[in-house]
This record gives sequence, structure tokens and C-alpha cells, in this order.
Amino acid sequence: MQEWNRAIELIEADLSAPIDVGRLARVALTSEYHFRRMFASLAGIPLSEYIRRRRLTAATGEIVAGRPVLEVATRYGYGSAEAFTRAFKAMHGMTPSQARRPGALLRSQPQLRFHLRIEGTTDMKHRIVSKDAFRLVGRKARVRIVHEGPNPDIEQFERGLDPAVRPLLEELSDTEPRGLLSVTDTIERPEEEGSEVDYWRAAATSRPAPEDLDSLEVPAGRWVVFEAEGAFPEALQRLWADAAAEWFPANPYRWAPGPQLLSVQPDPGGTSGRGRLWIPVEPAEPTAATRESLQ
Repeated sequence: MQEWNRAIELIEADLSAPIDVGRLARVALTSEYHFRRMFASLAGIPLSEYIRRRRLTAATGEIVAGRPVLEVATRYGYGSAEAFTRAFKAMHGMTPSQARRPGALLRSQPQLRFHLRIEGTTDMKHRIVSKDAFRLVGRKARVRIVHEGPNPDIEQFERGLDPAVRPLLEELSDTEPRGLLSVTDTIERPEEEGSEVDYWRAAATSRPAPEDLDSLEVPAGRWVVFEAEGAFPEALQRLWADAAAEWFPANPYRWAPGPQLLSVQPDPGGTSGRGRLWIPVEPAEPTAATRESLQ
């Protein structure tokens, strides 16, 4: 994790300056796409949100020290004192002037430190699969990521599905992973206020998509398939974090662009069961450009 901590130090070098995420990714020995994705998995918040909180934390120190609000707002990239005040109040529950009062209770975002876990307490059951091209067919919606606990956006989406969709998808399913799938297709650059994904209730198929369903062509490639069992949704949510924190650093692969496929076999009652998470991967050998950037 030394390279990731070096990337964090680059952020801290000047929180008021624009952040070159491409440079952070090169220092962390990965691409910008994978740096953003793995940062969110490891830290529990998107990179953009972490930077925003760190900037507000630094700005708060200057506000409490008596610097003018407009001066601090401009220094940390806000277009006006009003925009800065809104962000400040969202973080602290009070305005900058109220924060200067004695005894004001303020919040802060500590600087992150990444540490390699060496306890070996997580048994990562997995297999590597080479898979031909296939088609995802189903219904999709834009939802917010929730790292722990139920996701209200997904629950609302699932409740609103036409009852005829699930049996139709089960009929279309004719390739691995079989059955009804929960699919997430992550955007490359998370939004400033938090990451969003395309969430699908779908099936993997080789058959043409019905006209009234969404579809996505998935190219041939290699996948890592993780297995987990336990309480829902926590056991399944941990799959993503454990993959980013434990499996990828220890294996010669990196997270490739593409959808992530989750198949679930619930136990009676639906509060626990087994799940399989399919993540697209590619070889992790550093490119010539990456090697050159590190010299």
C-alpha cells in the first residue's frame, strides 16, 4: 500500500490546488479508471468526495482562524461565498460565522492511510473464468451506491418491476452466470456529491433481446468469480471491499472496465444465502507509459 499512501500525500501537498487524478493513478501503479474505482471500494467514499471533505476540513481551520469567508472560498475552488457557505453548512450543520463562536462543535475528514491487512482472516473463494462474448438483457435504472446496509434506490427499483419481467429473464438465461442477475455498471468518474451506477435486473444470454427490454453487449474476456455466504446484504457488499483490499493486491490482475454480475441463492426467509460476484479482469503488468512515469 506504499504507492497508495504516496498518492494520498500528493493530494495533501496542496489541497487548494487542482488535483491531477491521472498522476495519482500513475503513482499508485494503476490507471485512472481503476484508481477511482478501487479508492471508492477501499475508502468507502468516492475520491471526489474525499477530496471535497479534506478541502473543507482545511478551509475550516482558516475560517476559525479568522480569515474572510470569500478569501477562503476562492482559495479552495468555490465560485462564491454563498456556494462555500452551503457546502460548509452541509458538513458542519452551521455557517462559517457560527463556527467561530467558542465551543462550536465541528466535523473533520482525517487524512487517509492505507494499510495492508496481513491477518489472513478472509478466505477469498474464487476462480478465474475465460468467457465468450454474451448479451445482458433486462431492466436498468440509475442508482446511488450504498456501501453498507440496504440500498433504498435498488429496493424501490425492484418493487417497481413488472411481475412478468423476472420469469421472462429466467427463460432467456442460457449462459453463465445463469438465472436472475443483479448487475452494476460503474461510471468512470463519480459525480462530485457521490458515485452512481447503472443497476440492472438482468439475464446473461446468447439470444436476441426483446424490443421492450434493455440490452448490453459484453465482449469476450476473463473474469474472477468470488463466492460468499452469510447475512444479506452485508455478506454480498463485503465481496467488493475484500476484492479491492485483499485479492487484487495479491494477484496479477487488475479490475477491467465492464459490468459486475451478482447471482444470489437466498435461503428460506431471504435474509441470508449464497452469492457469486463476477468481476472482469485483465493482466496487471505495468505498461511502458506507466514504467516511464515512475522513473
